[in-house]
Amino acid sequence: MSAPGDEPDLAEGAVAEGTFEIVNELGLHARAAAKLVRAATRFDAEIEIEKDGQRADAKSIMGVLLLCGEKGARVTLRARGHDADEAVRVLGQLVTDRFGEER
Repeated sequence: MSAPGDEPDLAEGAVAEGTFEIVNELGLHARAAAKLVRAATRFDAEIEIEKDGQRADAKSIMGVLLLCGEKGARVTLRARGHDADEAVRVLGQLVTDRFGEER
C-alpha cells in the first residue's frame, strides 16, 4: 500500500510516436538537424529519432546528423515524458514544413 502522494505519475511515462517523410530538398542536413535538436530540447521528454533501424537521441546534433536523412527518407519520432504528445506533434510539423526551408 502506498502512502498518500506516492502514487506514480502516469504522465511521466506517457509515450507518443509518429512517422514523417523528409520532404525538403537537402534532407536532414546541418541546419535542419540543428533546428530539430533545438526544438527537441524544449520538451520535458526523452525523444528518439529513427531512420532505417538506426536510432539517435533527438537532442544530440551528432546523433541526428549521423542518420543521414535524405529527401524522401521516413523518420520515426518517439517521445516519453510529460509532454511526449506535444513533442512528437511539434517535431513532426517541423519535418513536414521542410524545417522552414523553401524547397
